[in-house]
Order: sequence, then C-alpha cells, then structure tokens
Amino acid sequence: MRRLSTLLVLLATTMACAAQAAPRPDWRGTLEDELPLLGHRNWILIVDSAYPLQASPGVETIETDAPQLEVLRHVLGAIDRSVHLRPDIFVDRELAFVPEEDASGISSYRRELQAALGGYAVESLPHEQLIGRVDEAGRTMHVLVLKSRIAVPYSSVFVRLNCRYWSDDAEKRMRARMAKGEAADR
Repeated sequence: MRRLSTLLVLLATTMACAAQAAPRPDWRGTLEDELPLLGHRNWILIVDSAYPLQASPGVETIETDAPQLEVLRHVLGAIDRSVHLRPDIFVDRELAFVPEEDASGISSYRRELQAALGGYAVESLPHEQLIGRVDEAGRTMHVLVLKSRIAVPYSSVFVRLNCRYWSDDAEKRMRARMAKGEAADR
C-alpha cells in the first residue's frame, strides 16, 4: 500500500510538471535566429498588447513582455546591422488623431516614437489596411509579430523588410529597361 501511494505521488508530480506551459520563446533569440533567414517581403511587427492574434499560416506571434520602444529599437538596430535588409516602416494613421483626453499619455508616446524613428522614412496608413497587408503577406511569407506591454491605441509599428543591396530606384530602372526590351550591358 505504501509503495502504491509513493508511486501515485510520483506519477501525479510527473504529470503536473508535464502539464505546465512551455516556457515563452525568447524574442531576442528568435529575432537573432530568424533575421538571417528573412528578406524582401517579410515583415516584423512591434505591436501593442491588444493586437489580434492573426490566423494566417506564416504569422508567428511572440509575447515579449517588454516595453514597445525597447523592442522597436532592438529590432531596428538588428536590421541596421544586417548586410541584406533595410526597413520600410509603417504606423497607424489613426495614431495622429487620438486625443490626449481619450488616451492619457499618447502625446508623450508620439514624441518618443518620433524620436525612436528619427532618420527613417515612415509612412502612415489606416490600421485596417496595414492588418490586411500583413494578413495577405502571411499567406505566403513569414511575418514575425512581437507583442509588447504597451497599452496605447494605434501604437503598432509595422516593418516590411526590403533588400539593402537593391534600391527601389534600381528596381524601377530595371523594369523600364525590361519593358523596352533593353538588356543590360554584357
């Protein structure tokens, strides 16, 4: 009987340990591991705590449990240090229209965000349009969503990755030559 009790206690302990949730992935490690694999048309999002969990197959969401601007600075620094990527940055157009009386602290946040994004070209688009772009990209491309602790409306930052060694202007010139049937010098 005593052996049976001991066995049951051990079994219960083992099952309880197995039932515990898996540890959260380390977002910094995930970014470091995935960044060399990411390229043109992939996305990295640094989002607020209420950003929806998207169901597109290519969308991976990680809870960072970190301040949003800290995550943003880390992501942009990693992209800047890469040899193959440059960021195309988008923010919610709605952010500029949210008044302080409806979201205390938003004016301060906008200033801090502007400082964090200084030196980068930033495009503002409606939130639903950005979510739609991410949803569509997630059907065929990988999208890394890093959820932060911030609880400020329309504070998500969307980073579409682009090729560092091929500019938008070079692409336009090449497409124009293709349309004319003019091959490059051989």
